[in-house]
Amino acid sequence: MKALKKERRQFPRADTNLPINVIANGYDFSTSTQNVSCVGAYCHVDKYVPPFTRVMVKLALPIASNKSNGAKVECKGVIVRTEDEVRGGFNLAIFFNAIKETDRQKISRYIRQFLPDGQHTP
Repeated sequence: MKALKKERRQFPRADTNLPINVIANGYDFSTSTQNVSCVGAYCHVDKYVPPFTRVMVKLALPIASNKSNGAKVECKGVIVRTEDEVRGGFNLAIFFNAIKETDRQKISRYIRQFLPDGQHTP
């Protein structure tokens, strides 16, 4: 797991591999994130999904303070960028456009453990 660099973004992201399901156009992609923030995620899938496609997202967060295996987050999102991957497949940038505040806070708590001193998540 990589540490976060100094972020200028309003919502910092963590370069971390979390299990993620992206459901789009009748397809259910099980993959992992390359990075995640409380407002979006970046991941790799095998099939092309065009920008502006609405998706359903399911994330699993391994939060140590949680007594179960972690916290689950479900939200709606939209693909804001699709990039060809040289090794095959596509990288997707997903913006979470409909996420409950409690789920956003779960992601923020998860990311907070990787933030350098002096940085915080909203």
